[in-house]
Amino acid sequence: MMAPDNRDGVAPCGCKGVRRCLLCENLKEKDETKDSKTVHHFIYNPETKLAVCKDAGTSSFSFPGIFLWDNFISEEEEKQLIKSMDQDAWNPSQSGRRKQDFGPKVNFKKRKVRVGGFSGLPNLSEELVRRMQQEPCLSDFQPVEQCNLDYSPQRGSAIDPHFDDSWLWGERLVTINMLSETTLTMSLEQGLPELGLSEEIHVAVRLPRRCLVVVYGEARRRWKHAIHREDIHDRRVCSTYRELSAEFLPGGQQAELGAQLLKIALDFKGIPI
Repeated sequence: MMAPDNRDGVAPCGCKGVRRCLLCENLKEKDETKDSKTVHHFIYNPETKLAVCKDAGTSSFSFPGIFLWDNFISEEEEKQLIKSMDQDAWNPSQSGRRKQDFGPKVNFKKRKVRVGGFSGLPNLSEELVRRMQQEPCLSDFQPVEQCNLDYSPQRGSAIDPHFDDSWLWGERLVTINMLSETTLTMSLEQGLPELGLSEEIHVAVRLPRRCLVVVYGEARRRWKHAIHREDIHDRRVCSTYRELSAEFLPGGQQAELGAQLLKIALDFKGIPI
């Protein structure tokens, strides 16, 4: 049976605190403060792995920690994945997004993890994970969590600049981008004074439709990442896969729990939590 479709913008809002979307921002007190800070804008070149200045006024610099795989999935696979996701319920999330979670129950503030209702990653992800592992930089990648996010321009969907957790989640963040292309914006508030860039820096990473992107290393730990509202032009769905940190792997303090979570995850029998 098809799950209720809230794509038309009538879904309840999931925003909390300062988060906003087009469904709620007119109901919240607006911040009229104008942000006039200087920002240096660069574009990531996947062939040279350089961040290239948009106005050519500043030298390019090396930007490690991004791996792009064009056409990771086919058009037919994309249709099948979206059809399968839309048969499950989409839950309202922050900033106009909707989500489906396949992962353990986590309290990041208290640093507590439990299995909860976690039943594993979805069946259709088994072949995708196997394909990822054919790439040398992902050969040992074992995801323990999958989060599907649904973005819509009608809802003003976005995700603010942030760092992903590094207590539970490991080095690599792996995302499949579906239905439309978008831009992943990497930001460094303190700039790069050693390059004469003392103000905030943004590096735009173009994500083609059906590509896979890996964020790791310096890009994962030093740079925040975001998807801005103005970069969502059509419906966009992405699946992000996360691996365990060293604390939950063999030799770590919580290795036993990590092994339990991985066994559940990689049975690929999951339903959304």
